[in-house]
Amino acid sequence: MTNIRPLSTSLAKKAKLELGEVPERIDQDIAVLKDWISSQPHLKARVDDQLLVAFLRGCKYSLQKSKQKIDHFYSMRGALPELYENRFVNERTLTIFRKGGFLRLLKPLSEDGPRVHIARYPVYDMKEFPLVELLKTRIILSDIELLDDDNAVIAGCIEIVDMRGFSASHLFHFDPLIVKKLGIFTEKAVPLRVKGIHFINVSSTAEKFFNLVKSLMPERLKQRFYVHPNYESLYDYVPQECLPKEYGGTDGTIENIIAALEEDVLRYKDYFEDEVQYGSDEKLRLGEPFNSQSLFGLEGSFRKLEVD
Repeated sequence: MTNIRPLSTSLAKKAKLELGEVPERIDQDIAVLKDWISSQPHLKARVDDQLLVAFLRGCKYSLQKSKQKIDHFYSMRGALPELYENRFVNERTLTIFRKGGFLRLLKPLSEDGPRVHIARYPVYDMKEFPLVELLKTRIILSDIELLDDDNAVIAGCIEIVDMRGFSASHLFHFDPLIVKKLGIFTEKAVPLRVKGIHFINVSSTAEKFFNLVKSLMPERLKQRFYVHPNYESLYDYVPQECLPKEYGGTDGTIENIIAALEEDVLRYKDYFEDEVQYGSDEKLRLGEPFNSQSLFGLEGSFRKLEVD
């Protein structure tokens, strides 16, 4: 018998209708994935039931796609050392969360709706907090949601990117190569579906950033980018009752969100210390080993951005 958290009635219905979930078959599908993982000599992967069902749900119960995604989830770590080395919940990580640059809103879009996030990169001084460190911290949040956020896993995520305060200095410290890699990693390896990426408070300088980021994303993600001229436009997609007071909403404050998020992250401190043992040894892979070229299709490097 697998150890999986029971779903709410509305999420269970959505999982059946939209993902093809058959509750009576979950134990069998998870057993298939565990057997497959144990047969892969290169792969050192977690076999927690709750994590494996997240891959099944994220791949709409295609066992083949689930295997591919699990393989990429662990194998791409070796090709992304800047995002996966020294990935711990420590005082530095908590400082990044406490500054409020990554917010997981207190309630989803609806009872069976997507999880909503707000990213506020301009609250960070990029000299003190390099982009790669911020992205590493953001991935910690995604990994936690795979394990404990049924709305995110079943209904997906909506990302709001607040560009208020974005300056030429932020643009100068932007690393297009790592963002390109992260976009590919998100598509190939993460079983969370991005339902929309909504940019707000976009100045002329921030517009350059928006256009660049969009150009670096896989085609499917590009189609989910939106720019809003005002909050009223955003409310058509994310109602005010889901947003904090600072965004014209009624669901708590940014301070409330940060406190709840810190509590959630601290619960996973031991989990991320344990994560260092998982990944892949490409020398043991049966078949062609993965490398940066085969995973990302990137040759050379991007030139440093020129900022007027």
